[in-house]
Amino acid sequence: MILHVGPLADGPLDAAAQFHAEVLPRVRQTLAQGCSLTLVFAVADHAHRGWRLAAVQALARDLAPARINALEGDDPSAIDAAAIYLSSAAGVTGQLLRLDGIGAGAML
Repeated sequence: MILHVGPLADGPLDAAAQFHAEVLPRVRQTLAQGCSLTLVFAVADHAHRGWRLAAVQALARDLAPARINALEGDDPSAIDAAAIYLSSAAGVTGQLLRLDGIGAGAML
């Protein structure tokens, strides 16, 4: 399951507080049902990475064996591709992946 998060406040402290108050209850409910979940955050500056990663890692530990990961990006095709990968990567949980939508390019 994919859950698009936001919009959230601009500042990292306010955004984290808003996430925990408004989004976290839905996330816990979904994971408690045994569903895997991919959160999608809008791209933000580096100041948001810490709280986002900490939240995803704590949820992955607390609600295992349900899996949760998060993506940062705004390119729908990159989000879809990453979500497909994560749905088939049974051992991947607690990760925050930033997407650029450009891709790695052709293998040489």
